[in-house]
Amino acid sequence: MKSLKELYRIGRGPSSSHTMGPVKAASLFAEENPSADFFEVTLYGSLALTGKGHQTDRAVKETLDPTPCHIVFDEENESMPHPNTMDLAAFKNNEQIAFMRVYSVGGGMIQVEGRPDIDTPDVYPENTFKEIATFCKEHNMRISDYCFMREGPEIEKHLSKVWQCMKHTIAEGLAATGELPGGLHVERKAQYLFNQRHIDESEATRENRLVCAFAYAASEQNADAGIVVTAPTCGACGVVPAALYYSQQKKGFSDEQIIRALATGGIIGNLIKTNATISGAASGCQAEIGSACSMAAAALGELYEMGIDQIEYAAEIAMEHHLGLTCDPIHGLVQIPCIERNAVAAMRAINALSLANFLSGSRKISFDMVVETMYETGRDLAYQYRETSEGGLAKLYTKKKMSIKRQIL
Repeated sequence: MKSLKELYRIGRGPSSSHTMGPVKAASLFAEENPSADFFEVTLYGSLALTGKGHQTDRAVKETLDPTPCHIVFDEENESMPHPNTMDLAAFKNNEQIAFMRVYSVGGGMIQVEGRPDIDTPDVYPENTFKEIATFCKEHNMRISDYCFMREGPEIEKHLSKVWQCMKHTIAEGLAATGELPGGLHVERKAQYLFNQRHIDESEATRENRLVCAFAYAASEQNADAGIVVTAPTCGACGVVPAALYYSQQKKGFSDEQIIRALATGGIIGNLIKTNATISGAASGCQAEIGSACSMAAAALGELYEMGIDQIEYAAEIAMEHHLGLTCDPIHGLVQIPCIERNAVAAMRAINALSLANFLSGSRKISFDMVVETMYETGRDLAYQYRETSEGGLAKLYTKKKMSIKRQIL
C-alpha cells in the first residue's frame, strides 16, 4: 500500500475525482507541453455527465491558463476503460504535438495510460487487515504505531497539517451563510444547526445536532469549492472531521491523539483504496461515504483505545451498512444528497463504535470480506447509479422539474 499522504490530500473541492484529479492531469500535461498554442481536453463517462456540476471544466481551464483550452463533454462514448477518463491533446501551429489519456481513479489520484505509476512507491508490505492485525498483535503495537513505523516521522507532520485543515474547514463552514452555487438554491445549514440550542436538549440530541453541524460545515465548504481534505474523497470529506472534532470537543482529546486516530482511519481507507475503490464513479456512493464511515469508526476506536478486533468490527459495521448505496447527485452537484449523507454517515460511525464496544466477540464478517463485497456490489451497480446523474434522485428530480416546467408553459 502507498503512503497515507496519497489518501489524505488537501485541495479544492467539490470533487477529488472530478476536480483534483483532472487538475493534477492538466498540470502534468501543461508542464510537459510548455510550447503548446492551445489544448483540447475531452471528458468521458462520469466526468462528462457530471463535469459541469462538479466544475471540472472550470478547474481544468484555470490550471491550463493562460494557454487557451477547449473542453469537450463526450456523453455518448461508454466504452472507456475507466468511468473517469479524460483525453488531453496539445496543439501548435494547428497540429497535434502531444496526447495523453488519464484516468481519475478517486481521492485525487490519477493513472496515465501507458505509463508507470507516477505516485509514491508502496510503503506498506501488508495489504489486508488480517495481515496488519497479525503483525500488530505479534509486535504488541496499535494500528497507529504500525502506521508511524512504516511511514516514518514525516507522516505525523502530514497528519498534523491534515487535522489543522479539517478544523479550519469546519470553522469556515460554521461561519458561512447563504446559498450554495450551482442553481439548486440550496441554503447552507451548518450554522443554523450549530446554533439551535435548547435548554432541555438531551445529550443524545445535542450530539446528533453538533455532529451533523460539523459534517454540514465541511461538506458545504466542499460544495462551494473551498479547501478540504480528501477523507477519502472530497464528496465524503465531512464524515471523519465531524466525528473526530465532536469527540475532541466533548472529551478533550489532544491533537496528538487525533493524529493517531487519523493514522488508524487512514490505514482503513488505504486498505479499501488498495483492494477495492474509493471512487463513486466506479462503485457508487458506498465507495465514498461507506469508506469514510469506516475510516471514522476506526479512528474513533483508536481515540477510545479499543482493541484491534473492536476497531476492525467498527470499520466493518460502518461499511456493511452502506453496501449498495448509489451515487446519484442531482445536476451533478455535490449537494443533494451528498451533504446530508456526510452527516448521517458521521453519526453512523459513532453508532458503529458503540456496537463494536459490546459485540466484537460475536462478529462473523471480517473487514477484508466486506471490502471485497463492496467492490463486487459496485461492479454490479447499473451504470446510471455510479455518479452519472442519470438515475435515482438525479433522474427523478430532473424529470419532475421538466414536468412542472411544461405545465407552466
